[in-house]
Amino acid sequence: MRKLTCVLVLFMHWNYFLAQSTFTGVELNFDGSFSAGTLGSSFGVGPKVGIELNEMFFVGPSFRIQRTSSNNLGNTFTQTIYGGGVFAHARMKTNGKATVYGGAEFEYLLSPYNYLTFQTLTSKRWAPTLFLCGGFNLKISSYFSLNAGIYYDIINATNSPFRVGYVFKIKDDQGAVVRILPMIYRLSICIPLYKAK
Repeated sequence: MRKLTCVLVLFMHWNYFLAQSTFTGVELNFDGSFSAGTLGSSFGVGPKVGIELNEMFFVGPSFRIQRTSSNNLGNTFTQTIYGGGVFAHARMKTNGKATVYGGAEFEYLLSPYNYLTFQTLTSKRWAPTLFLCGGFNLKISSYFSLNAGIYYDIINATNSPFRVGYVFKIKDDQGAVVRILPMIYRLSICIPLYKAK
């Protein structure tokens, strides 16, 4: 009953937001990921369809597919990760080529490997991710722009496929890593498909 109430409240807020918004365009985004090292590698792509509202907000569905391989302490595996989600970004409107953006992205990904215990999972194989993000959008031409940003995963699931890409580490006085922040950087190509006059 509690889940149903939450869904109904979110739906009513979403409908109110859309009723107050003006449809101003559609944009196709592609973000890619690649990492390689002595312990493994990963490559993926994540297309998104952004519906532009009020020339400032972008909301829509996303999809992700990623291929990961690892050779950590003799534990070798190769897997394909996939799933979908939703995103919402806001861009500060400026007259220049660069704008600041911020937002949130939720994805639910099939990721059957636990990156803390280095074991293949037999249950709870789906990993939720909820990234809070911010960065810059740079308009290259009227045909495309680039998003470059920092993303922080507030869920940080143990089987999140993004764990291999966490790059921000906190070290103690002796230089030993005491914490790895669930942050990644991401570069996206944004292609406008339709713009209202």
